[in-house]
Amino acid sequence: MKVLLLSLAARGHAIADALARSPQKPEIISVVPAKNPGIATLASQMYTADLMDFDAVLDIAKKEQPDFAFVAPDDPIGAGLVDALEEIGIPSVAPKKALARIEASKGFTRDLLTKHRIDASPAYQVFTENDEISIRSFIDELEGNYVVKYDALKGGKGVKVSNEHLQSIDEGVAYALECIEECGRVVIEEKLIGVEFSLISFVSGTQVVDTPAIQDHKRAFEGDTGPNTGGMGTYSDSNHSLPFLTDTHLSRAKELNRLVAKALKDECGEPYKGILYGGFIATKKGVQLIEYNARFGDPEALNILPLLESDFVDICTAIIHGELTEDLVRFANKATVCKYITPDCYPESKDRKGEEVSFPEIPENARIFYGDIAETDGKLTLGGSRTAGIVGIGDTIEEAEQIAQQICEKVQGPVRFRNDIGTTALIQQRINFMKTITS
Repeated sequence: MKVLLLSLAARGHAIADALARSPQKPEIISVVPAKNPGIATLASQMYTADLMDFDAVLDIAKKEQPDFAFVAPDDPIGAGLVDALEEIGIPSVAPKKALARIEASKGFTRDLLTKHRIDASPAYQVFTENDEISIRSFIDELEGNYVVKYDALKGGKGVKVSNEHLQSIDEGVAYALECIEECGRVVIEEKLIGVEFSLISFVSGTQVVDTPAIQDHKRAFEGDTGPNTGGMGTYSDSNHSLPFLTDTHLSRAKELNRLVAKALKDECGEPYKGILYGGFIATKKGVQLIEYNARFGDPEALNILPLLESDFVDICTAIIHGELTEDLVRFANKATVCKYITPDCYPESKDRKGEEVSFPEIPENARIFYGDIAETDGKLTLGGSRTAGIVGIGDTIEEAEQIAQQICEKVQGPVRFRNDIGTTALIQQRINFMKTITS
């Protein structure tokens, strides 16, 4: 068994680790934009290439002739790399370009749900014309509680929210016009009030199998303050739900992933095959959709994949061949807490790039997944972005948090992390807020 893994950073390290644990002992052929010391220890062969350079990637694929490819990042998926690999006879665990619009176009997703009568969207409009009057009028209708979404992939930085990134209607209109100028479309929608969570599913057509629910923390600093980041940490619970969710919330999120998988097949005329990541929010009206992604999240993959007890290679091949079933997927009933180590100047600057960082020994009840980090002459050095995800695994969230915290405190170098992620106090805030908005 030979697997072509197209990935980067800690998410790619976690996927490589899950593949390497398979009893089939696959040969992992890795293609990365920059060498990752974690993936390097697991891969039989590592190539360095721009994943958006399809010619270079296809040349590697033709040379290696893998049984299948796993395409991890959003940009190559959205640009059609899976289609290109399929044309040379290599199937992939990721959706084709038309289906990947579920992530690549916020407008496509909202319109898909509307067309197929899936009730999970706020009030929204898609604008394609540079019409300031109409844009301003719709924002006025939303009474200043609005979100402006760049209608294409933008590295997780295309969404701006009123009273967070946009402090006035004028700023919202200006950003909407900027989006239209850059990508031709913009989505403006009602700002949802509630508690966010993620539910990621393995999907093969209408066959859908869920992973544990996760909560992400994107704000840079403790207390959920500061600018948004790629994610400073995440946690999951041993019952695969979250402390602030009811059974009804989780059941509805699972139902939405199934309804959307079917809608995609009906709309595009072919099955979605890969990872479907639902970003949801529990509100007073129930569970509503924030957005979909067409791949694993980072850090979410760092929580999910270490808990996987079944054969990840079997899951991947079942997705490709339309043979995905519940009994193929088994997760340990454990809680996880992931805390990201970052340079102490992140995300404002990259001034620490090249400085040395060292990690303590990682115990059996924890994992480390390397992100933006390099290895030179046996020493690890910082990049400009998130350095490594430290994951604690325990019977409870509290136990998992303490494990992750103790390891993070021992990391040496000019780095920081969020102390509060996974703590009882922060989780209780979520529980209290849910009680407030539903009362």
